[in-house]
Amino acid sequence: MGSGSELVAAVLLGLGFPCALLAALIPSFWGFVAAVVVTYATDWYLHRRGSYLVNRLNKIKFALPMRFLVRQLLLVLLLARLNLAEQTLFYVAVGGFLFLFGLQAPHGALATLIKLRRTMPVVTRNVDLHGLKIPDAPPRALLRRSAEKLLHLDIPAVAGVLIAARTHQNVFAYVGIGVAVGLAVLYTGALFRYIRRNRRVPTAPQVLKGVDRWLREYRPTVAMYFSGSKESAYQVKMWMETLEQLDARAVIILRERYIVPQLEATSVPVICVPGGIHLMNMDLSTVRVTLYPANVGKNIHMLRVPTMKHVFIGHGDSDKMASVNPFSKVYDEVWTAGRAGRDRYALADVGVRDEDIVEVGRPQLAPIASWTGAPKNPIPTILYAPTWEGWDDNPGNTSLLLAGENIVKRLLNAEQPVRLIYKPHPFTGTRSARAKAVHTRIMALVEKAAAERAAEPRWAKEAAAAQTDQTAARATLVRAEARLAELSKPGRPGGDESETSRVSLADPQRLEEIKKLRAEWNEAYWNSFGWWQHKTVTGTEPRLYDCFNEADGMVSDISSVVSDFIASGKPYAVTDSAEVGAEEFRRQNTAVRAAVILSNSAEELGELLAAVADPAADTLAEARRELKRYLLGPDEPTSIEQFNAAVAALAARSEARNAGAGQQLVDLEGDLDDVGEDTVAGDTDTAVTGLDSPVAG
Repeated sequence: MGSGSELVAAVLLGLGFPCALLAALIPSFWGFVAAVVVTYATDWYLHRRGSYLVNRLNKIKFALPMRFLVRQLLLVLLLARLNLAEQTLFYVAVGGFLFLFGLQAPHGALATLIKLRRTMPVVTRNVDLHGLKIPDAPPRALLRRSAEKLLHLDIPAVAGVLIAARTHQNVFAYVGIGVAVGLAVLYTGALFRYIRRNRRVPTAPQVLKGVDRWLREYRPTVAMYFSGSKESAYQVKMWMETLEQLDARAVIILRERYIVPQLEATSVPVICVPGGIHLMNMDLSTVRVTLYPANVGKNIHMLRVPTMKHVFIGHGDSDKMASVNPFSKVYDEVWTAGRAGRDRYALADVGVRDEDIVEVGRPQLAPIASWTGAPKNPIPTILYAPTWEGWDDNPGNTSLLLAGENIVKRLLNAEQPVRLIYKPHPFTGTRSARAKAVHTRIMALVEKAAAERAAEPRWAKEAAAAQTDQTAARATLVRAEARLAELSKPGRPGGDESETSRVSLADPQRLEEIKKLRAEWNEAYWNSFGWWQHKTVTGTEPRLYDCFNEADGMVSDISSVVSDFIASGKPYAVTDSAEVGAEEFRRQNTAVRAAVILSNSAEELGELLAAVADPAADTLAEARRELKRYLLGPDEPTSIEQFNAAVAALAARSEARNAGAGQQLVDLEGDLDDVGEDTVAGDTDTAVTGLDSPVAG
């Protein structure tokens, strides 16, 4: 339903129109003015917030153009009730409003045509498309919210008519309507220059030909293919640094345009191809290995290509059923982090053969720091990172619903103080309103506890001592964020995706500066508040692994978060939300064998806090070391070395397969030629006899 302020704005908007109608009928001039101002202001606010409630208004046939039309009709009604229906003002107002409303059609058609002609069949990054001569995009202000801007040009007309009705000086109406009509005509006219041929992007065949030309020059041997929702972009982002470290030439192939802006700066070429036909006709003849982070229907568009080997690499390692999806058997190989992944498939018996599983480690985990055996700060930091509610109502999906508030309250009220970092899964609340409500309450608990701790004398003294450093850290954050914003979007401000595709070539110096700035930003972020302050962390930054490095222990659920955290060697707890019992829970879920098992009451949290505070009380340390090797593979060779070796080995198999298939085709063509020659040079008598035989006749 949106935020509370959005709900209030929607209510005021909904009441504003009936009030304006009532004021027009009475008539009450100032009542009408007040109601109209409220509808303008609340409409503007809801659109600027991108409120979900705006979509609801569209669904009930009360979209933005209709609201403007109704407001203008109500003004006409007010004029009639003020006995101005026979005055020139009335006809001028009606004519002006009709003209403004009618101008929406050509204006909307031009704006839509420009956008369509600026849309290429692909979106790229780090792909040289200069040969295509893609023109600069129109000014962003011209097309962004263009329909909304045109509609708001009626404000001078409405204001002028109202002033004229009040003062009986029609000149105000003429000036207001003239200004509104003039601006609308100029706005529409400004769009015409951008539909000319020299302002259009190349045609789809030209663009695709240019991409194929680049592919033949670059000759990628490894592709990572991804399709998914906006919220699932993290699944491809987690693999980007790994692709940058490959010895092979890699390319990222995406299917949805909205994923591209979410990607961080990278040296790996990116090609987004929304159209399946375009993808299937793209020259990917040099690709030998394709990696798939997710099981989605659109994978079929790449899986159909026999000249490459297909590998499921997933987007995490966990004991969830998604980790052993039967769809995985369509791939040539399935790569898991360690032995545990192989054993999961064997137990699940979903058709994935053991010889098709390769253990490659988890290269993404390299940034996770190993535990030193003692808290990083004077008081321990505990990370609570629950997973989301899932697609069904299984209580084992997340601890958030049944245990979340208990976990948070026990950590906030622990006998020996700890700091809590709450980082929920980005999908939290997307399906379940109940999960969203719990998430909101937990954030409120954390915020309240942080405020109470700040007021305590002990922490107030710490805050005073750290004030200078925190102020400097916040200044560093502002500077780093501003510079990152400049560097993260190649090209000039306001360029569209076609223009950005033209200019977004990899710049090693730019990428190196971005990398340094991100590290600087991350350090400044944690230094911008005290090591004693509770915190809720949402959004993409800081990253989950940064939270791992800041924490001394973690509470989570059955998900890849647990497997990844095990790389740190730090104590952790997992909630048995389905209440199957600690022993059965450990039997069913490999990743919890070295965990403190929590019930929904979270009363066992004391074991975790003791292990974090005192190494002598950490009875599961050795079990965690053994489990780390089982889940994530050996430390030597490194994960990236294992991953590179797996890519090279499979690429060699793919090359051998293609060579063998090519030789078989040559042999088959030779056999067909021999058959043809035998037919032509066959026994003439036999042929004649055959023709003369009764059967032939």
